[in-house]
Amino acid sequence: MSAASPPTAGTPSPKSPPPSAPAASPNVPAHPRVGELHDSGTVRREFVAADRWFASGLVKVTGDTNVGQATVDGTVTLGGKLSADTVRYRGTLDVTGAVDSSTEFTGAGSLRAEAAFHAGAAELRGTASIAGPVSVDRALRVRGSLAAPTATAGELDVDGEVHIPGELSASRVTASLKENSAFGTVRARSVTLRGRPPNLVEKVFFKRVTVTVERVEADSADLESVEVLFVRAPQITLGRNAHVTEYEGTIVKRHPTSRVGFESKSPPPYGLRR
Repeated sequence: MSAASPPTAGTPSPKSPPPSAPAASPNVPAHPRVGELHDSGTVRREFVAADRWFASGLVKVTGDTNVGQATVDGTVTLGGKLSADTVRYRGTLDVTGAVDSSTEFTGAGSLRAEAAFHAGAAELRGTASIAGPVSVDRALRVRGSLAAPTATAGELDVDGEVHIPGELSASRVTASLKENSAFGTVRARSVTLRGRPPNLVEKVFFKRVTVTVERVEADSADLESVEVLFVRAPQITLGRNAHVTEYEGTIVKRHPTSRVGFESKSPPPYGLRR
């Protein structure tokens, strides 16, 4: 058998296929942060990627927002994910994707997030409605209202209104509740929940702020003007108008108006006031 003949002149040599481009890492943003960006008035962008972003007016971003520092004022709508070190907003902030603020998230006005929310620390003033789970590494402070399915924080400090039907977990929970509020399970070393007592007009019309909690698990629980189905804590303090259906632990202090045990409640007949 004869050896294969070398390629003759004019015959193209076979070429190796070009190397394929490396796949992008899922942790690398499609648009890296570059420089400083200012938006004012009515602005529409496909995406935002900057070290610092200042926006005021009516601003809409259809895609992701990836910034080091975001300072927004007005009505800002983000159609994708918000990734930032620091976020400060005033007015209305509407985010379709997840929110991830690694250092601090603070704002005043109206916040609506349609997915998960994470921040290193957060202070929310006004109305915050979050469709996904809330996770804050350090302190979460609410001055207004917060609605979310679940929440985890280093500590939670509330002055206003809260609706968390799932689990709330923190090292310390302190809540002064001025409007109707509801919790599922509250787990913390220290839990203090205080509802607002009715004023004179509310007493006349038999109205009051209602704060309901399904379960409290804590080392110490201090409850006032709230209704809790079950409490497990070594130390339980029942303040004015607190009602606990069942408990495990020791009631160390109890106000005369507090109640323990099952209560059957039904509205009075029409026209009858008590």
